[in-house]
Amino acid sequence: MSRPERPGAPIAVARGAAAPDASPDAMPQAMRAALPSLPCDDGGPVFRAPWEAQAFAMVVALHARGLFTWAQWAQALSEAIAEAQSEGDPDTGENYYRHWMRALERMAIARGLVDPGTLAERKAQWDRAARATPHGKPIELR
Repeated sequence: MSRPERPGAPIAVARGAAAPDASPDAMPQAMRAALPSLPCDDGGPVFRAPWEAQAFAMVVALHARGLFTWAQWAQALSEAIAEAQSEGDPDTGENYYRHWMRALERMAIARGLVDPGTLAERKAQWDRAARATPHGKPIELR
């Protein structure tokens, strides 16, 4: 998932599933309140590349399963953004979902969903496959 994507037009997607204990409109409102910098339009979150939508959907699915609250997610994302800024990220918004992925990886490790070695190997496999795949072709992990 660390392969740089070519920028494109924003992609609007459905809001995602609500948490089991929330109405369909309560989850997006709670998410927006916890994540005020989430790129949105009137229809909900927007994405510049398909991988951003997929990363967003993974977080929504994990939240819906009760693995964390939106406040906990906002804290993890804030920490990832602050770390990137301390490393020189200019905070133009272009890297928002890269920070999202960093926070997701850390939270998945912290919650025991994946061990760090397995995650590192899968990322390496993805990078090798992405480099070997011609532009416009689907990336296949073998």
